[in-house]
Amino acid sequence: MSTHRLLFSALGVGLLIGLWWAAAQGVAADPRTAAFAGFAPLPAVQALTAMAGGGELNRAIGPSLGRVAAGLGWAALLGIPVGIALGRSPLLGALTHLPFQFLRMISPLAWMPLAVMAFPTWDGAIIFLIAAAAVWPIVFATAAGLAKLDPQWFKVARNLGAGAVHLLTTVIVPAIATDILTGIRLALGVAWIVLVPAEFLGVTSGLGYAVNDARDTLSYDRLAATVLVIGLIGFSLDGLCLALIRRFSWRRAA
Repeated sequence: MSTHRLLFSALGVGLLIGLWWAAAQGVAADPRTAAFAGFAPLPAVQALTAMAGGGELNRAIGPSLGRVAAGLGWAALLGIPVGIALGRSPLLGALTHLPFQFLRMISPLAWMPLAVMAFPTWDGAIIFLIAAAAVWPIVFATAAGLAKLDPQWFKVARNLGAGAVHLLTTVIVPAIATDILTGIRLALGVAWIVLVPAEFLGVTSGLGYAVNDARDTLSYDRLAATVLVIGLIGFSLDGLCLALIRRFSWRRAA
C-alpha cells in the first residue's frame, strides 16, 4: 500500500471515530437519550478490553465463525457445481434464470420458520439460513466466469485427449478460480450480515446472541463493543478473501 493511500485510509478511520465520538456526545447530552451513553468510543473500548480479558469475546467469536464456515462450505459445495453446469450449458442457464432470480430475491431470514421446523437443532437452522444467503453469489460468479472462457480452450483440450474430469481440473477450475473466489468473497459478506439476526434464534452463544443479550440487559457499552468486533472480523475476512483472489489470479497487470 502506498504512503498516500495509507495516509488517506488513516484519515478516513479518524473521521469515522470522530463522528462516532461527536454522535455519542450528543446522545449523552440529551436527557432523553442519556441512557445510551455507553455507545461512546471510550466505554466501548473499555468493555471490549473487559470482554477479551474475561474470555467472553472468545466464547462469542468461536461459535459464530464455526457457523459461518459451515454455511459457506455448504454454499460452495452446492454453488460451484451448479455454477459450472450453468456456465457450460446455455440451455440450462435459460431454463433456471427466472426461478433462480426469484429465489435469490427472497430474504434468507424469510425461511426462518421453515428452517426451525426442518432442522433438529438451532445450529442446523442457522447454518441453513447462512447457506441459503451465500449460495447465490457463488452460483452466479462461477457461471459468469465460465461463460467468459474462449470455447477454443475446450476444443484444444479435447484434441489433446482431455476427458471430462481432466477438462474440469486442468482447464475449467484454474481458469475460473478468481471468479469462484470473488463469488465466495461476496457470499462471505452476505453470510456475515445474515449471521447476527440468525443468531437471535434460540442459541446461547455467538456474536448475534451477544448483541441480543447486551440489548436485553441494557449494557450498551458491551453492545457497542460487540458491534465493533463484528465489523473488525468481517473486514479481516474480506481482506483474506481479497488476498486469495490476488494470489490465485492468472490475470497480471501489464
